[in-house]
Amino acid sequence: MKYCFFTLLVFLALRAPAQHTLSGSERNKRIMAAMPVIEKLYNEYAVKNHFPGLAYGIVVDGVLLYSGGYGYSELKTAVPATGKSLFRIASMSKSVTAMGILALRNEGKLKLDDPAYLYIPELKDMPGITMDAPAITIRHLLTHAAGFPEDNPWGDRQLDSHDDELIALIKKGISFSNAPGTTYEYSNLGFALLGRIITQLSGRPYQDYINEKIFKPLGMTHTIWEYSKAPVSMLAHGYRFEDEVWKEEELLHDGTYGAMGGLITSIEDYSKYVAFHLSVWPPSSDAEKGPVKRADVREMQHPWNFNTLNLNYKFPDGRVCPMVSAYGYGLRWSKDCRDRVSIGHTGGLPGFGSQWQILPEYGIGVIAHANRTYAGMASINNMVLDTLIAMAGLEPRPVAVSTVLNQRKNELVKLLPTWRGAENSGIFAENFFPDKSLQHRKNVTDKIFASIGEIVDVSEMTAENNLRGTFLMTGKMGKMEVYFTLSPENPALIQQLDFYQVK
Repeated sequence: MKYCFFTLLVFLALRAPAQHTLSGSERNKRIMAAMPVIEKLYNEYAVKNHFPGLAYGIVVDGVLLYSGGYGYSELKTAVPATGKSLFRIASMSKSVTAMGILALRNEGKLKLDDPAYLYIPELKDMPGITMDAPAITIRHLLTHAAGFPEDNPWGDRQLDSHDDELIALIKKGISFSNAPGTTYEYSNLGFALLGRIITQLSGRPYQDYINEKIFKPLGMTHTIWEYSKAPVSMLAHGYRFEDEVWKEEELLHDGTYGAMGGLITSIEDYSKYVAFHLSVWPPSSDAEKGPVKRADVREMQHPWNFNTLNLNYKFPDGRVCPMVSAYGYGLRWSKDCRDRVSIGHTGGLPGFGSQWQILPEYGIGVIAHANRTYAGMASINNMVLDTLIAMAGLEPRPVAVSTVLNQRKNELVKLLPTWRGAENSGIFAENFFPDKSLQHRKNVTDKIFASIGEIVDVSEMTAENNLRGTFLMTGKMGKMEVYFTLSPENPALIQQLDFYQVK
């Protein structure tokens, strides 16, 4: 698809109604209406980048709304790639390992700031990079802050190694690139160590623990670790495009490093895991139904370790939009110039490339798997999400208006425009009138009310959070925006109040 057409498409689609004015079914219809364009984007990307096969899925509000495929999961027998095809997803496995660590924490078996040597004793006597280097903690391992060097080329070939080989590596001494806790550097070795910790504390292979604690509760019945256990007709084979031909990569068996990249799954199965990550937003008082608490998942998604600031990031239509990125627990986090937060992870191994990504505030996510070595899927998934937002007219889901916020708004409206009885109303915090006198506040609002005329409508609140928000007062000749924020005391009182005439 040409960028000029894509730019026109986004421009026209941005005129679509915002999603908060639509019912859930109408919203889904608008997203589904975009699927022919989404299919075209994926298909053209696959052709351009020489993918033997590609599978993808769109997750909306906890449901796999759509899945599709292009090409073949296995070339020799021309098996089509679909949402049921089983792809090795490489480093998309990391957040699952991190979730396993949090499950162990919930069982009281570890703390994230524990030194890792408590559970892998061989680490205790391993020399550090400097004399003042701290002990590596579990949190360091989760956030790529352990000081290990970036090890993708080396780590990708360790997948089928055994526990005794990992221990021998530690005993020989690990080469550090940085002191632990000082910076971000991506480490597959770090997640292999987390897998070892899960094995040690659970008393069983970490694969069995993850299967029981995470996959079973989520109903992920087709997600496996060992490729030889996959149905032959469903297993995607991996390929390298070299010298203008596809060359099949040897599939590696599962092993100690599976915790960093060994999972094999389908779009349909992994969508259940993605839906769980979406389900934790917004925070709620609903009953807990997941393998770990929703607060645990939000903790995983938090940007704990800063990674990069890209001032020149460009969207597919060419518009520049600076983006900041960080790492959570086995998850990548980013926020762009439009305040859009994205959470997910890429994956790459010989023969495979993948990515999943959610936009929590929009309630949508995307997953894509390809069977070509290190297939870069982040750029196409970014394009797909950007296109969906534009074509369906999606906006962030509105923040629910709390009872106290709505109450203070109604009480405030009754006081305006005269402010009669305001000082004895009991709705203002103790700082309110000392900060600005009642007469000063009345002088400001008198001018605005005189300009906009008699009030004929008062809008609903638009909440920023539980204790802050705005509403509009519409007069016969104009509008005024009212902004207020409440204090931390209980009951919460108005501590700041501002009025703005809308141009």
